[in-house]
Amino acid sequence: MNKSLVTNLLAVGIIIASFFTPLYTENIRAIGVFALSGAVTNWIAVHMLFEKVPFLYGSGIIPAHFEEFKRGIQDLIMRQFFTQENIQRFLQREEDAAQQLFNVEPLLDRLDYDQLFQGLVDAIAESSFGSMLAMVGGVAALDPLKEPVCKKIRLTLAQMTQSPAFIDAIHEGINAQQISGDLIDDIEAIVEKRLDELTPDMVKIIIQQMIKEHLGWLVVWGGVFGAMIGFVFSLL
Repeated sequence: MNKSLVTNLLAVGIIIASFFTPLYTENIRAIGVFALSGAVTNWIAVHMLFEKVPFLYGSGIIPAHFEEFKRGIQDLIMRQFFTQENIQRFLQREEDAAQQLFNVEPLLDRLDYDQLFQGLVDAIAESSFGSMLAMVGGVAALDPLKEPVCKKIRLTLAQMTQSPAFIDAIHEGINAQQISGDLIDDIEAIVEKRLDELTPDMVKIIIQQMIKEHLGWLVVWGGVFGAMIGFVFSLL
């Protein structure tokens, strides 16, 4: 429902009705005229916010100052939402949640323990113990140790990932402050690039969509207060 149109039509209807009312004609007409003048005046004022009216200085203020509105939108986004404190808090919360859900078992299951054991055997064979190993049958003598050694490696790795030192190392590796700073720069670049693409008409439409419905009440109340003033004036 167009509040401005309804208010103006009601005011016009009151004026027309005053010509057919035998009683209180002047009072009703004053109420209608003042209501119409208040509603129309406020409607023109709302219209002048968004549209340039010839010979009316100050009209079209939103398109004329769209650069300031763009900067205001950017400041609102970056200073109220994407602050470094907010992003650091978010990253810290996500990091803590990930730590609670961190399960190293699937990772340990994917490791190639045969390759790890073979690397250990090769290192022993190439070391000073290689000649001693040759005396007892060579590297084949280590094959019976393969299963217990692989189990021990897996157990050791699991214990290491649960140790405070390992967890602290992960925290140190994830620099939340540096990440948040880089993220802010990226977000600001994206926001600024998008705002630079805006035209005065696009800014006008954005602001109209946000506040035009509420500005319609200015016309309604302009008509109401105009009617009240007209009634008081008619009694004088």
